[in-house]
Amino acid sequence: MGKTVTIIGALDTKGADYQFIKQEIEKYGHQTLVINTGVLGEPLFPPDVTANEVAEAGNSTLQELRKVADKSFAMSVMTKGIAKIMKHLYQQGRVDAGISMGGSNGTMIGTSGLQALPLGVPKVMISTVASGDTQPYIGISDIVMIPSILDVAGVNRISAKIYCNAVGAIVGMLEQEVPPIETKPLITASMFGNTTILVNQCQKILEKRGFEVLVFHATGTGGKTMESLIDQGYITGGVLDVTTTELADELAGGVLTAGPTRMNAAAKWALPQVIAPGCLDMVNFWDRPQSQKNIETAFFIIGITTSP
Repeated sequence: MGKTVTIIGALDTKGADYQFIKQEIEKYGHQTLVINTGVLGEPLFPPDVTANEVAEAGNSTLQELRKVADKSFAMSVMTKGIAKIMKHLYQQGRVDAGISMGGSNGTMIGTSGLQALPLGVPKVMISTVASGDTQPYIGISDIVMIPSILDVAGVNRISAKIYCNAVGAIVGMLEQEVPPIETKPLITASMFGNTTILVNQCQKILEKRGFEVLVFHATGTGGKTMESLIDQGYITGGVLDVTTTELADELAGGVLTAGPTRMNAAAKWALPQVIAPGCLDMVNFWDRPQSQKNIETAFFIIGITTSP
């Protein structure tokens, strides 16, 4: 028996595209569960979860969204609603994978639903903004973003190829079996360029002692992901946090910050934790200088003086 792929999208304006995706997935012998997030008109074909159900999960109704006619309000409601719906469906055992597609608004709603699925559950987003800054859409999840090339506005010789590639990707992930992996107590470690040798040496020692070490690159997203896994209870061995550079970015306005709650999760779970001020002597900016004020602040904080 096939598995179930949840399809998230606006069936009123992009119904033909989603119908094509649905048919292609079902050709592989898998089932689909379609969630409608379109609020403007009626769906091209009947969904399994209606737009009104999504709106109600977001503390509103489809009737209210149409009456208010405020795009920002509708986005807020549907984004919140789809996340709740997806989490609930997964907890019921009705979701094995998720796929969505759209422009900037559709991507925000679609990825909000996909982010509600746990790490390792296949997730694909076909998007017009896939070639830009995708961090706001992916967050710390494992969503695979595929550029749509064209706008999601009908099935043609180009879009059909992109859609079929995306279907092949989600089906391939869905059917891939993970080989048996020996279960060991997990330890997380943070690493940046200047702490690579240290972390590699620590990893070898810990693995000889029977631990499995997950190394996270301290680039903001890495720190957030590490904190998230600790917070969700995945980590049972401890935390080797020897690269706390993301705190310098948080304090001095750098671009690789992991937020103000960095390092809180281990304390919450009372995990053994080793902390060292690794790479706190640096702050990251996209441009140099991003602003003279930020540079001067960073130098002041880390105690560096420069000659005039």
